[in-house]
Amino acid sequence: MYWVQFLKLLHLPLMLCCSELPMNWFINGEVMEDKKNGFLGGWNNNNHCFKWWESLLSGKILHHYRHFFGAKKVRGTWWRKLLYMWVFGWFIGSMWIFWYMNSHAMEKRRETLANMCDERARMLQDQFNVSMNHVQALSILVSTFHHGKHPSAIDQRTFAKYTERTAFERPLTSGVAYAVRVLHSEREQFERQQGWTIKRLDSEDQSPGRDEESIVESPETSPVEEEYAPVIFAQDTISHVVSFDMLTGKEDRDNVLRARKSGQGVLTAPFSLLKSKRLGVILTFAVYKTDLASNATPDERIQATNGNYLSFNNGRATATEQSIIVNVYDTTNPSDPISMYGSNVTGNGIFHVSPLNFGDPMRKHEMHCRFKNKPPWPWLAITTSIGVLVIALLVGYIFHATVNRINKVEDDFREMMELKRRAEEADVAKSQFLATVSHEIRTPMNGVLGMLQMLMDTDLDVTQQDYVRTAQASGKALVSLMNEVLDQAKIESGKLELEAVCFDLRAVLDDILSLFSGKSQDKGIELAVYVSDQVPEILIGDPGRIRQIIMNLIGNSIKFTEKGHIFVTVHLVEEVMNSQIDSESLSVNTLSGAPVVDRRRSWESFKAFSQDGPTFHNSLSSSVSDPINLSISVEDTGVGIPQESQSRVFTPFMQVRPSISRIHGGTGIGLSISKCLVSLMKGEIAFASEPQIGSTFTFTAVLMRARVDTKVSKDQHHQQINSHLDSLLSVFHGMKALVIDPIPVRAKVSRYHLQRLGIHVEMVCDLNQALSCGLTNIDIALANKDDWSKDSHLWPIFVNKSKESRPALPKLFIIANPSGHTRPTVSGASGYEPIVIMKPLRANMLSASLQRAIGVTNKEGGNNGGLPVLNLKTLLLGKQILVVDDNAVNLRVAAGALKKYGAQVACAESGKKAVAMLKPPHKFNACFMDIQMPEMDGWV
Repeated sequence: MYWVQFLKLLHLPLMLCCSELPMNWFINGEVMEDKKNGFLGGWNNNNHCFKWWESLLSGKILHHYRHFFGAKKVRGTWWRKLLYMWVFGWFIGSMWIFWYMNSHAMEKRRETLANMCDERARMLQDQFNVSMNHVQALSILVSTFHHGKHPSAIDQRTFAKYTERTAFERPLTSGVAYAVRVLHSEREQFERQQGWTIKRLDSEDQSPGRDEESIVESPETSPVEEEYAPVIFAQDTISHVVSFDMLTGKEDRDNVLRARKSGQGVLTAPFSLLKSKRLGVILTFAVYKTDLASNATPDERIQATNGNYLSFNNGRATATEQSIIVNVYDTTNPSDPISMYGSNVTGNGIFHVSPLNFGDPMRKHEMHCRFKNKPPWPWLAITTSIGVLVIALLVGYIFHATVNRINKVEDDFREMMELKRRAEEADVAKSQFLATVSHEIRTPMNGVLGMLQMLMDTDLDVTQQDYVRTAQASGKALVSLMNEVLDQAKIESGKLELEAVCFDLRAVLDDILSLFSGKSQDKGIELAVYVSDQVPEILIGDPGRIRQIIMNLIGNSIKFTEKGHIFVTVHLVEEVMNSQIDSESLSVNTLSGAPVVDRRRSWESFKAFSQDGPTFHNSLSSSVSDPINLSISVEDTGVGIPQESQSRVFTPFMQVRPSISRIHGGTGIGLSISKCLVSLMKGEIAFASEPQIGSTFTFTAVLMRARVDTKVSKDQHHQQINSHLDSLLSVFHGMKALVIDPIPVRAKVSRYHLQRLGIHVEMVCDLNQALSCGLTNIDIALANKDDWSKDSHLWPIFVNKSKESRPALPKLFIIANPSGHTRPTVSGASGYEPIVIMKPLRANMLSASLQRAIGVTNKEGGNNGGLPVLNLKTLLLGKQILVVDDNAVNLRVAAGALKKYGAQVACAESGKKAVAMLKPPHKFNACFMDIQMPEMDGWV
């Protein structure tokens, strides 16, 4: 159970630290791969840490953790308890921080007060010692100049003036006086000498020395005693004490007698000094006649006494302005201390006591100190504790928000997983539905198209043939739309796969040109293809998907182009990267002369064209099966794509404008499918377009170079095509052709098609250049219609020059645009008339025209000297073929098509019947079976 508690507390920090892990990792106990870098670094680099954690979360621990902490309500309950504990704990912690910092501040304040108080006590002690030293010096002065001189050298005036001038050396005294010892026998003589009588200091009903008025107004004569201690010298500040007997005061008498016996200074208790509102003390020193030994007895000291020095002290030196209040107490009686100096006001604040020693062992004194002002508010402790509490609350809030966010993410994740499951089920159902529906729709459509084709083989008039062709075109358009929708469904479900077969890309492009030649001629658009010599003849890939991509691009170009041209080029990526085709992008060197978009903009974002992009083997020299990275561009001079619509060109079912589908037709998924097909070929697709100038679409595709031993296809049809092309190469071998065209790119297209037939080609800009260079010994001359008309006066000269170099006249050909159907004639050349070749140029069409011109017939038979058309009526003669289909229409169509080729056809309506007919021995050479049939399908 303790492990469960530990896991609960460790759950949140681990999720926060390992922030890149999925939120359900701890709940489900599964490790899901995440290649992003998180707080702990890359997942792959820290996999061992999570493997250890995964091993920890195994067995009973993981079971208890899932069972106890996996529930949402339990997590919320425990988290609220933990949050309350967090807030309460940090509240107590902040109070403790305040108490600690405040105590620390108070301790420092106490230390400061103690230091200040001790310093003041030392100052007071030092001042007292200095004052007493000077008083002792005065006693020596009196002993020397008063008692040692007869008559005395000191009088009251001299003493008063001297003590007044030296008062600064006694900072703690308000005045000094000298009381001489007078015996009763010496009183009368002493009074005559001084001129005054000895007066009593205290009366019976008055406290000694406390009432100045009574002393001044009615002083009493001192009563008869054994001895007296009248004051004979006094400082001006206390001159009123002269003639007073100090032995008549109770405390004064005790101090005088103790001072005589001890030989040390003796202090009185604090009392109000005469003519002063302050409390003060009197310090008494004995003045001896002779020097006494240190071990003299008290009686010896009493007998040797001449008098006593009296020092009147007050708190004047301690009353300075300071940040602390100082009080000096006489604590001889601890239960009733007497305040000597300072205010009697007490407070509850801190105070400090420093001991004082004034030299009298019989009396004790202390200095009490406290601060004058109240202690300031402990703002540092308050702000720190509040700050810590606020930070703790913020952290708690962050944790609370994080936990709520984690819970929400986990709930959303579970909801998304459920939605994903439903979507996958719906996608599977949709794919199955599309496959079934497409099959069910294709089955009758194939019957319709088959029957229409069989109808075309019958005798029909022109109107009927037009109706049949229109119905065939509509059926083919419907089948094409179904194929696109099915491809989109396959792409979305990830079930679209590519083939890897040998094919000739140039032949595929010729077929595409043949399909679009009619539409381009109808709109007067020039359509051309150029394939670089560096592109291998035979490649390995999926020719059907490449054909689909190029047909989508050319179809869009034809729809949106009203004049100009459509130009398809094929290069290796290495050629494009080396800028071998930069000159072709110039507006002055275009196929029709119309301005075009710079095609380099269409591939500038390709990774294959950047230095950091993927690298491939040297495709220009390798003869083994290695990658070939092709770059295929389709350039047009159409209306272009608006800038605001370019971002959604590849979005499925999206049109550039809402009216596009109504004007030009289409579903808007052709480019989306093309982009997905390009991605499957490990390529990229992009475009550059400007309104009213045109568009250029470029895509790359990674194919494989075919090995030498795979160039000849095992397919019989390919073998026949290759053998026929070889025969054409032998027919045109050694022939020379002259291409006259001022536009280099157009001349290069013509050269490309002629070189495919094995003809050596020379290119010139005009006929003058050909005549100046002596290029008259040629077999074939090709010129554009506009150039023929411009140089019409030079053609007779060119023909005559050719007659001089060779007996046979060169064959002259005019390459005409679709919009021009007039055959021009040449005057002055014996009525020589050139042959017109209509664009777009294709190898089969060009070879047929050349063969007719040079008088070579197609021994294998064909259509206009094109690729061989086999004798289909005898192709399957004598072959027994079984056709199996549950649809009667398809059976009739398939049987009719096979019988057209001479086969003997047997039909079966189900798979079981077909299996029964195919039990050996049987007479069938082949069996065509439908895949989807009831009871037993073609897969079985």
